[in-house]
Amino acid sequence: MKWPKWLMLVRHDTSIYNLLKKEKEIDPKYAEFLNEWKVNPLSKKSENFARQIQDIYTPKITGDADTPLADPQGLQAQRTGAELRIRHVDLPDVVFVSPYRRAKQTLASMVKGWPELSSVHVHEEERVREQEYGLSLIYTDRRVFETLNPDQHKLRKIEGPYWYRFPQGENVPDVRERNRSWMNMVVQNYSGKKVMVITHHLNILAQRANFEGFGAETFIRLDRSECPINCGVTLYRAQDGSVNDTQMNLEYYNKKFY
Repeated sequence: MKWPKWLMLVRHDTSIYNLLKKEKEIDPKYAEFLNEWKVNPLSKKSENFARQIQDIYTPKITGDADTPLADPQGLQAQRTGAELRIRHVDLPDVVFVSPYRRAKQTLASMVKGWPELSSVHVHEEERVREQEYGLSLIYTDRRVFETLNPDQHKLRKIEGPYWYRFPQGENVPDVRERNRSWMNMVVQNYSGKKVMVITHHLNILAQRANFEGFGAETFIRLDRSECPINCGVTLYRAQDGSVNDTQMNLEYYNKKFY
């Protein structure tokens, strides 16, 4: 068999940054900014609102790799682990985890719900980390970043969200390429094995795109309308009897177990 027996992708539990995004959604100042941004992202009024938003939210942000879970107990992850233990039955042969703090905390919490996972060998794997957002991180919001950096707004508008690369960061093809590199290693070393990975939303979409062969338009549509949820679980299985074992089948995507 070329492929792993199955590949399970788990997005990390809710992080403090995920909560920060929800706080902004109900903030009247942010609503004013969005209304103006839709009219003219580069107006003086948009800029004034953007600076207010940045002043409010920037002190709460940390480096992406160090962003912790919002709930230190990781209850979503615990419940996900407990339900997978009951419903999925099979232990993985290996677990890969992003080195980002929220992903490692998610795995630790999943073990509380699925104690047998503690016996499985764990690899920290940088190639399954989140997309790097570079300079935009210090603005805590893409729209704020673009308003205060007009050339970046113009460039993103020209290139589109799939091809646009954040300054000192990555674009979607960059994430897909390192996902391919990781998957090549998995195929070489874990053929026929059961593989779990605790990862991030863009890497899960990159895995789908690489397995299922879709391009920029489908990728962006999924990112907008079917974005992986926190602790959402996606499962691929090798197709029995396929010619040269060349196919992995999507059994379910973004399933909630908590």
